[in-house]
Amino acid sequence: MSKKNPKDLISQSQDAILVDFYADWCGPCQTMSPILEEALRDLGGKIKLLKLNVDKHPQLSQQFAIRSIPHYILFKRGKILWRKGGVITKRELLQQLKGFVG
Repeated sequence: MSKKNPKDLISQSQDAILVDFYADWCGPCQTMSPILEEALRDLGGKIKLLKLNVDKHPQLSQQFAIRSIPHYILFKRGKILWRKGGVITKRELLQQLKGFVG
């Protein structure tokens, strides 16, 4: 993704964007990173991935009430379509996201 303001990317994107709220020191976040990328690749790139480090973007984390990481929120045109926290399997992630790709 480009270096634009993450808040602008979330609110202005016409595409669905899965925001991965993570931290570099978070083991479960590191475990989920390749799973997220693989699942989104399996969906044909119809959902974009935006990785958001909670340590570098505390105000956005607070705005979206992120209490624990990893945490994922699917946005389209600034609206929340789906959200989930914690480690999930690729299969579960694909089942959840398939309904949002046209």
